[in-house]
Amino acid sequence: MERSSLKCKIGPSILNADLSQLYVESQKLIDNGADYLHLDVMDGTFVPNLTFGHPVVKCLRKKIQNAFFETHMMVQDPEKWIEPMADANVNQYTFHIEPVLQNVLKVCRKVREAGMKVGLALKPDTGIEAVRQYIDHADMILVMTVEPGFGGQKFMGEMMPKVQWLRRNYPLLDIEVDGGVGLNTITSCAEAGANMIVSGTAIINSVDQRAVMASLRETVESSIHKCNV
Repeated sequence: MERSSLKCKIGPSILNADLSQLYVESQKLIDNGADYLHLDVMDGTFVPNLTFGHPVVKCLRKKIQNAFFETHMMVQDPEKWIEPMADANVNQYTFHIEPVLQNVLKVCRKVREAGMKVGLALKPDTGIEAVRQYIDHADMILVMTVEPGFGGQKFMGEMMPKVQWLRRNYPLLDIEVDGGVGLNTITSCAEAGANMIVSGTAIINSVDQRAVMASLRETVESSIHKCNV
């Protein structure tokens, strides 16, 4: 993929928000400086929890028409939901490679044909070698810094070598981290080279969402110029 310069993007996860107020909570995050919304979709199979699917995303899109929506598909059969999510006007479809290791390229192609950007997600136990051959077919790589499926988990700093390897070998790749990312852990993410920051609890539960997002952004941007050579 052709890429220009690297930019910091803050994408709050609404997993820990009041889901009965999904639109209000989401709009508030955007008004407070979010660059995109990270929408966690779980099927109860690939991960133990259930969240919401394309009907909810479609309803949210009708209310919020201009924001960038990334769906993080924690599902056993990512191919199944490509068309419904495209129909819901999702901008980026990020799926886990683990359940489709033999068909990653096929799913990438279908996502792109449906008009969405491609994100490839790795669980903590999945090594970088599992995704290496697919990086050129993706717009973004998501390195999970917790086990997917639950909000509020403790950040796994031992995942940072994956981020470092990706940044070293792909200087302009969008690299996302997700799980336990907040004011206490953002420095290690930024220094490793992550530029797309998913943060749930740290933003949602803060008394000043704008200040938290601004602080996360400042930390990332202070590291990012090293990559924009």
